[in-house]
Amino acid sequence: MTPRKTSQNRRSKGRKTTASRKDPTDRSPRDSADSARRPSKTPSPAENRPSGNPRGADKRPKKQDGLWLYGIHAVNAALTNPERKCLRLVATAGAAAALGDSPVAPEIVDRDAIEALLPFGAVHQGLAVLTNDLPTRRIEDIAEHADAHARTVVVVLDQVTDPQNIGATLRSAAAFGAYAVIVPDRNTPDATGAMAKAASGALETVPLIRPNNLVRALETLKTHGFWVVGLDMDAPVSLPDADLPDRCVLALGAEGRGLRRLTRETCDMMVRVPMTGRIESLNVSASAAVSLYEWGRAAESPTGR
Repeated sequence: MTPRKTSQNRRSKGRKTTASRKDPTDRSPRDSADSARRPSKTPSPAENRPSGNPRGADKRPKKQDGLWLYGIHAVNAALTNPERKCLRLVATAGAAAALGDSPVAPEIVDRDAIEALLPFGAVHQGLAVLTNDLPTRRIEDIAEHADAHARTVVVVLDQVTDPQNIGATLRSAAAFGAYAVIVPDRNTPDATGAMAKAASGALETVPLIRPNNLVRALETLKTHGFWVVGLDMDAPVSLPDADLPDRCVLALGAEGRGLRRLTRETCDMMVRVPMTGRIESLNVSASAAVSLYEWGRAAESPTGR
């Protein structure tokens, strides 16, 4: 009985393909000849690699997870920060003697051993500690802090990509009482040992908050009563003449590029740092220090400014 043609057994009238129907073990003389002419595939190193841990395998120690901090101030601040978990502490004999009490017993090593653990050129001063990352802070944490304090100031760094500048700004923020430093998550370096060294311990006391959308974060702060004050060298108002609010966001851009357009449009006022004209601009961390000082001085002024 001839089988009825269905979608399952109907053959295509196009070009016949029989490769999928051929038994792979059924090799014709022509197939054998073609195989003889074709070079055999050379197994890849992965295919030749035996299972297990063969003799001669890479015996280098695995890279330890965590963040290496180095330098006297950065290490001491990390050791006293309850939010840091210190995994390993290495020190030269001289640095260990000056370390004092430590929650982790230091490993006494030479300077070369410390330098082997750190990026090239790191100025470690004989001390380095391996730690975990700090807990993530949110924009809402700033609003909660402001609700519990009479005055709150934070610093925003827009388009600042140098970890040394960010670290120095953290140091200025700690010196003049800023609650936090805000940076956009994209195109901003991670909190590295170099940043912590430049911050001189301030990375442990001033939260570094990294929102995904900087403008949205500023709008959130504005709903909580903050005013955003942008700094620009061509602004019409001089910083000492500005009426800086009690809930203040000081927004600074990188030297030369300044604030991005959307960040600038989110600002409630623009001010400039008055200068003599002998130089065109200040480093961003220096501008932050001057602005933070002026914000603090306004509270001590008899006029409230």
